[in-house]
Amino acid sequence: MVRASIKSTLYMLPFLDGETLHSLLDPVSLIAALQRGFAGGVSAPPRAHVSLPSRRTIPDTLLMMPAWNESVLGIKLATIHPANGERELPAVHASYVLKERQTGRDLVLMDGTVLTRLRTAASSALASTFLSRPESSTLLMIGAGSLALPLIEAHCSIRPISRVLLWNRSRKRAESIASSSNRDIVVTDDLEGSCGAADIICCATLSSSPLVLGASVQPGTHVDLVGAYRPDMRESDAELINQAAVFVDTMEGARKEAGDLLLASAESNWTLDNIDADLSSLCRGHHSGRTQKDQVTVFKSVGASLEDLVAAELAWTRFLSQA
Repeated sequence: MVRASIKSTLYMLPFLDGETLHSLLDPVSLIAALQRGFAGGVSAPPRAHVSLPSRRTIPDTLLMMPAWNESVLGIKLATIHPANGERELPAVHASYVLKERQTGRDLVLMDGTVLTRLRTAASSALASTFLSRPESSTLLMIGAGSLALPLIEAHCSIRPISRVLLWNRSRKRAESIASSSNRDIVVTDDLEGSCGAADIICCATLSSSPLVLGASVQPGTHVDLVGAYRPDMRESDAELINQAAVFVDTMEGARKEAGDLLLASAESNWTLDNIDADLSSLCRGHHSGRTQKDQVTVFKSVGASLEDLVAAELAWTRFLSQA
């Protein structure tokens, strides 16, 4: 009887799968919702970050990420297994539960993995609206993981991108991702040259060594660093961080987990106090973002539970309106 009761309770709760979330969360609407969320109204304590035993150099990770506003509260449970690429599985798996704020009543379960991809991509694009040049037309995507296509779509939704380059350590994987897109994506083996040709460089990898070098980046470029989520991981070198105006999704997250910035600080005179602003300051109008056409800008994201809540609430609201 207990087992049957548990099954009955679970089946009664709505579940929004990945396909449904894709249909509910278009980049433009999600970017606008995130801008409102970062401007205020969402409470989001620091996420709990637990390293799990692993034989790998980079340990497996468990993340617990709560957030709430006046209407809803939610929490994401996420795992990151860097070795999953060898198993032909995504590195990130997650689930999300959304609750009513005043009663705590469960409202809906969601595919947290897809939710994470969509909100991460939209957050990067939101930052790009403040930091990339409006006329940016060439996008370089570094990394051909599950975030690659959402990031490409999000960046293309806010800038007149006419040329998309894709680099990955495994060319075969890059070609597979490119062929699955409706866009004309050019796979490249020339990482340094592609960095020099791009107006926007988006990097989403599990790298522990620099891929985007300051010497390869041209004036006016915007660099979006998404992948390194631990203090000992990085996608850029200290030279890039030293020459750029640096922005982050949240100050607290950056100070604890942004390896690109923490390692640059350890290797040079650059310090975390040199961070120009976070997304909240940009969205509240406290900082204007890019100030010069030839300025190199960097956006370093580590992820924030505010983003999950905003995306989940938008998806649930749209789902109810269509029911």
